[in-house]
Amino acid sequence: MTERSSVADLARTLREEVDRYSPGERLPSSRALVERYRVSPVTVSRALAQLAAEGVVVTRPGAGAYRAEPSGPAKPAPGDTSWQEVALSVQTAAGPVPRSVDASGVLVTLAEPPPGVIEFNGGYLHPSLQPERALAAALARAGRRPGAWNRPPTDGLFELRAWFARQIAGPGGEGGPTGADVLITAGGQSALTTALRALAPPGAPVLVESPTYPGMLAVARAAGQRPVPVPVDADGLRPELLAAALRATGARVLVCQPLFQNPTGAVLARERRREVVRIAREAGAFVVEDDFARSLAHEDAGALPPPLAADDPDGVVVHLRSLTKITSPSLRVGALAARGPVLERLRAIHVVDQFFVPRPLQEAALELVGSPAWPRHLRAVAAALRPRRDHLAAELRRQVPALVQAAAPRGGFHLWVRAPEGTDEAALTGAALRAGVAVTPGRPYFCAEPPAVHLRLGFAATAGTAEITEGVRRLRTACAQALPHGAGGEEQAPA
Repeated sequence: MTERSSVADLARTLREEVDRYSPGERLPSSRALVERYRVSPVTVSRALAQLAAEGVVVTRPGAGAYRAEPSGPAKPAPGDTSWQEVALSVQTAAGPVPRSVDASGVLVTLAEPPPGVIEFNGGYLHPSLQPERALAAALARAGRRPGAWNRPPTDGLFELRAWFARQIAGPGGEGGPTGADVLITAGGQSALTTALRALAPPGAPVLVESPTYPGMLAVARAAGQRPVPVPVDADGLRPELLAAALRATGARVLVCQPLFQNPTGAVLARERRREVVRIAREAGAFVVEDDFARSLAHEDAGALPPPLAADDPDGVVVHLRSLTKITSPSLRVGALAARGPVLERLRAIHVVDQFFVPRPLQEAALELVGSPAWPRHLRAVAAALRPRRDHLAAELRRQVPALVQAAAPRGGFHLWVRAPEGTDEAALTGAALRAGVAVTPGRPYFCAEPPAVHLRLGFAATAGTAEITEGVRRLRTACAQALPHGAGGEEQAPA
């Protein structure tokens, strides 16, 4: 049973028990609840916090939890908010046109599934893979630093900017950025938002890989920009199609993920790397390099190609990366690196949007990456992700051969699979959730019509290989219900 399901179960039990207490009466102590229900102190604490948020109990530090007093008079009926439909629309000569921001592709990976559901849709490391002790120690040390709670420089702490610059430049570092070229951001999503707002005005075309990360598509659309697809293959972005798209659209921005691309896992081939930058430079376009997965290489990845920004004297590449994916969803610390006048534009947008990233987070990030625990954590994650990846791929071949896999990536969190022709994507993802496994539909990864139905299946958010086996078994059940007849969706006999 997961910690989340334990919290939900305990909260439900305590909610029923509270009815037996008088308003203001004290509940049993946390220690007594731990012993009675055989759960951890963390589970008790979180369950009581949930009940306090619901107004069922009141917690008093050092004194315990008490049944809440009866609530006041009933809330008044809600008002009429229909006027907002007009206020949130664009006024044109023909009348108001509704406008909205579609965050559904992002929420798929951010929303926690119901208790008991296996997460193949997760976009972060399982808690067992997160460096929780090292993070706690780093945060404690950071909190004791002189001035840790003072206002930081708007560009970020220079020591942290210099660290990111060294990571981008790599060994030697002659052609890469310096600390002065780096801005500290509140994670990778914030860096993407700043970059796109700075580089392209509303209505402008923005070239994107197809398929690509839905969060980036959401950022572009929220800024009023028009994403234009450039297909990728097993070797990454196709340069000849990039050149054609630049000529056809006049776009001045390309967003790409050259390393372990999300969702395909492709690595931009060595012979294409200079070609992509050259084509963009000749067209007068920027390349936004989202290097989100460099720290997520598996132990069999071998030597990684350097970032595009590592050798970019002309300032074509705007590079971004983050510490979030390799640590914790809540360590939202990332970086933007750029050269030339564009850096001032990025800095201005960054300051207007955020002011600065909280100093305690920056100090904690510095403590973490400078500690002996950091290289150990990187090695541990690399060693843990490879068997999860291989096990998921093997279980899919064994139990659900109808789902065709792309080449297994040697970095990142997931596999990209194609469903048989004629599959109803919504029916398949819905059947999977009813069977107890959450998967990510492929449609949000395409900014135009997708060539086929795909799923993104993650392995990093799982507890281990046993949970992966069970998750694929549940997915097999869903496929038996939702895949077209004769496509191999029927249940396979276990090997």
